[in-house]
Order: sequence, then C-alpha cells, then structure tokens
Amino acid sequence: MLLLDTEHVPPADRVEAFHAVATGATGASSAEHELDQRGDFRKRVEAWTFGPVVLFATTGSGMRYWQTARHLRMDSWNTVSVITQAAGRGGFIWNDHQQVVTADDLVLTSKSAGYWETRWSGSGTSIAFMVDADQVGLPERMIHSAVPLIAHSPVTPLLLSHLRALRLDADRLVDTAAAAEIGASTLALTRAMVASLAERPVRRSVAEETLLVRVLAYVRTHLGDPGLTPARVAAVHNVSLRSLYRACEAGGVGLEQWIIRRRLEAARRDLVDPGHAHRTIDAIARSWGFTSPSHFARRFRDAYGVTPRACRAVAGADTS
Repeated sequence: MLLLDTEHVPPADRVEAFHAVATGATGASSAEHELDQRGDFRKRVEAWTFGPVVLFATTGSGMRYWQTARHLRMDSWNTVSVITQAAGRGGFIWNDHQQVVTADDLVLTSKSAGYWETRWSGSGTSIAFMVDADQVGLPERMIHSAVPLIAHSPVTPLLLSHLRALRLDADRLVDTAAAAEIGASTLALTRAMVASLAERPVRRSVAEETLLVRVLAYVRTHLGDPGLTPARVAAVHNVSLRSLYRACEAGGVGLEQWIIRRRLEAARRDLVDPGHAHRTIDAIARSWGFTSPSHFARRFRDAYGVTPRACRAVAGADTS
C-alpha cells in the first residue's frame, strides 16, 4: 500500500508530509534529509501488513533516520526492526556500534535499545519490517545483545533472502489467506536469528521451535536447485532426517510434495507471465528444479488439469 509519494505533494510540504507518515507508521522518531541533484526532496513510502509484521519500502533522496529512548518515552511503542539497504550504500549506528549497510547486509535494532540510526546518501532504497517487541517473545536484554552480532548468525542470510523475496511479491501476497502465516514465519525467523546468538539452552529451545519455519524458508530460497533433497535440507540444518520428517509431520507438511507443489506454482507463474514469453517451457521447468521435461509435464498436468503448453497458450504467451 502506498503511504506517500512526494511527487504528488507540493515541494514546500514534502518534509512535513514525510514526518507525518513516518510517525504514524513507526512511532515517534526524527529524520534529516538530503536534496537530490535537482534540489528536490523525494520520498516514496510503501507498507504492507502480514499478521504481526509490517513491511516497509522507502525510496528516494538521502536521509538520516533515528530513534532514541526519548522517542520510546514519548509514545511507549516498543518495536523491533530488521532493515536492509536494497539500493545505494547506507549506514547503521547503534550506541558505539557502526556498520556499512548494503543489499548484502541486515540490521537488527530495537526502539528500547538506546540510540540507533540508519542513513544513506544520494538515491537509495531501504527495506525493513517492524514488529512489536512483545511479539518476538525473547528478553529485551537478549535482543539488545544481538544487535551488533547478527552478521555472525547462521540464520541471517536466510532472513535476508526471505525479506528480499517478500518485498518482491508483497503486492500479491498481502491480500492472500497466507498473509498472516507469512508474518508469523518472518517473526519466527527473527526469533531464531536472535536466539542463535544467545546461550546454548536458549539456542536449542528456539532452534527446535522454529525448525520447520527455517526449513521451509530455506526450501523457498533454493527451489531452483535440482539437488534440493530432504537429506540435504536435514544436513544444512544440522538435524537427522528422522528429526526433519518429525518436524514436518508435526506441522502437517509432506516435504517432498511441498517442494514439488511450490516448484509447479513458480513454473506456472512464469509460463503465464508475458515477461517470460521469450523462454521455452523446458527452460522455465529447469529453472525451477525439474530436470526431466516429461516428468515436469506429467506433474503439471496432474496439478492443473492442463499441459504446460496449453496453460501458456491460454495466457497468450506460447512461443515454444
């Protein structure tokens, strides 16, 4: 959902409009802004709600945004945020900790953790999600201690991939029945990332609690890999194959069929997308982990009642 596009706001009112949107969406905060090469203030802010999680995308000219303990006292809105710099080169400061933030980095912060700020110069895009701290279900002290350490968490790359994918498909996913479940999965990955940096008993407990969420997030990220098997998934997550199947069974998930179904859904989206009209059916199938054209055609027909070629023809994109 579009919260603000300053192109539609008189130049003299743009900074005030941004501050109003930022305060309404994230609570009390402060910001400073750069002007672009034309001397304009530009910002586009979008937000999507997935259950307990609110996803934000902010694009435009450079800015510096910060929250402090004083802001928390102003509205008592204690939140945890996870941020990446999707475009441009940004920075993050938390008390005495400083780091560069690029599209390959993730930042964790909490409004109760003291002073923190994010920034970028020039044109940039920040992607972030925010959740109430109580929803994370971990002690504040544990969250605060994880802030400067998350680059060392084995869960961080998984959460970063999840965040990127969620932003790319947010408009479609936000209105589906799965939106709340997606938010719960995002929250569970955040909890697992923080807990992975804590003491061993906590790590073990949260790792067991979030195993299925982490497994499914990993599988979504690697659907195009034909070598994706339950044995490999178990090895990556340092559990036995039996433990993996037990977690899947408890969550009502048949892993092999879940993988096939998600691959078929992704292939079907590409088949009917005019943007992929130049690609052959076999190329699309291979890109989603199907190494045998006949196997793909059979599974596709079983799932959708039509062949891949017929599905593409109905969409008007048949070029193969």
